[in-house]
Amino acid sequence: MLVTGATGLVGRRLVGELVRDGASVTAPTRSPQRQAPQPGVSYTRWDGRHVEPGALRGVDAVVHLAGEPIFGGLPTAARRQRMWESRVDSTRAIARAIGALAEGDRPRALVCASAVGYYGDRGEERLDESSPPGEGFLADLCVEWEAAAAEVEAQGVRRVSLRFGVVLAREGGALAPLSRVFRLGLGGRVGSGRQWFPWVHVDDAVGLARAAIAGDDYRGAVDAVAPECVRNAEFTQALARAVRRPALLPVPAFVLRAALGDIANELLGSRRVAPRAAQAQGYAFAYPEVAAALTAEIERR
Repeated sequence: MLVTGATGLVGRRLVGELVRDGASVTAPTRSPQRQAPQPGVSYTRWDGRHVEPGALRGVDAVVHLAGEPIFGGLPTAARRQRMWESRVDSTRAIARAIGALAEGDRPRALVCASAVGYYGDRGEERLDESSPPGEGFLADLCVEWEAAAAEVEAQGVRRVSLRFGVVLAREGGALAPLSRVFRLGLGGRVGSGRQWFPWVHVDDAVGLARAAIAGDDYRGAVDAVAPECVRNAEFTQALARAVRRPALLPVPAFVLRAALGDIANELLGSRRVAPRAAQAQGYAFAYPEVAAALTAEIERR
């Protein structure tokens, strides 16, 4: 198994689960010599776009989770370019490297990250994998990202694009800074609070990735979101209860737009997404409800 983004929020837990299952994992990294030894894991060099061809030969599946964080800084032209290259260009490079392998050496599956940003801002519309893409930078990015991954299908390789919602994990992502703010009593809804907020507990993000690796019936786009999509105000109240603090200070939309430009629409936009494909495959969510998911991560030791 080859997993990019193996030290990231989902990748770290996924690699641990795969190794516990007895799999051998190859993890591409810019500095293989600096990685601490880990049983069941070997490291190979990459530059953020190109994996060494030998690392792909004969692996059972490739899981591509790496990418520049969307909210990792101001949305400058340079950061936008890094977001694009680390997702679209790297995925296309991996797909073409797979296609260059002899048929018997190709992995049987490419499981690639994507995001619910694919849908843009859709208000009250009910969305699932059959819905068309929306508008905006992240929607355009996701369309090209998934198209790059789909190139492997012409080579007889099964492709899954996991459209992740906001991943709830104590150690990082959106939840770590949010919970710190809320513990100070400074948290509150974002904008109107009416926008739909698709989320997924990190254990289910990992579980869906594992299901996509193993299940030949998982193909194409799969919404990696919990079945209970909530409004931003509901999420805010659930987080406030989990940290036992009030949520009194809403964040005005103009403040976010001043700080983030049009990337702010990824927080202010509404996406009422349901995990139809996963449910059709019988995936059982460990955390289908947001209150239990937040409590589990806030109280995790």
